[in-house]
Amino acid sequence: MSKKTVDNLKAAFAGESMARNYYTFFASVARKEGWLEIAEVFEETARNEKEHAEIILKLLGDIKGSKENLLASIEKESYEWKDMYPEFEKVAREEGEHEAAKFFATVQQVEHHHADRFKKLLEMLESRKLLRKDEKIQWKCRECGYLHEGNEPPEKCPLCSHSKEYYEPVVKDYK
Repeated sequence: MSKKTVDNLKAAFAGESMARNYYTFFASVARKEGWLEIAEVFEETARNEKEHAEIILKLLGDIKGSKENLLASIEKESYEWKDMYPEFEKVAREEGEHEAAKFFATVQQVEHHHADRFKKLLEMLESRKLLRKDEKIQWKCRECGYLHEGNEPPEKCPLCSHSKEYYEPVVKDYK
């Protein structure tokens, strides 16, 4: 694919992604004000924009398997907390924009957490520990809520027939 087309697709992706968020936020405002029809149109349009963005990423070849997607996400989140936001914070401080500087400083922690979480998931995926634990735990089907105790979830949910990938560990400590 030519460089210009790639650049155009990336610009289109950025535009579609921003539009989706704007429309999602606008829908919340309309809903709070009691304008349900307006909210629903914003929400539908946001879903449309999401689909457009997904098509663009597919054209760019940026949607791959879970391992590759985790690696790409680690790279993106690491760039944000190590390079992008520290630089943005520095510029905002130099320009006396204290609110923006505070945001950039604070959001770095969240982006760092995102990168760490993706790293942990990648490690678990590669070591086959995502759906297998050393000790018996309780697993919950995300679709129907069925509970199973064991080192791993059943191959198929006995209640709704979803595969084991639909299970998650039950968190008992809500602190």
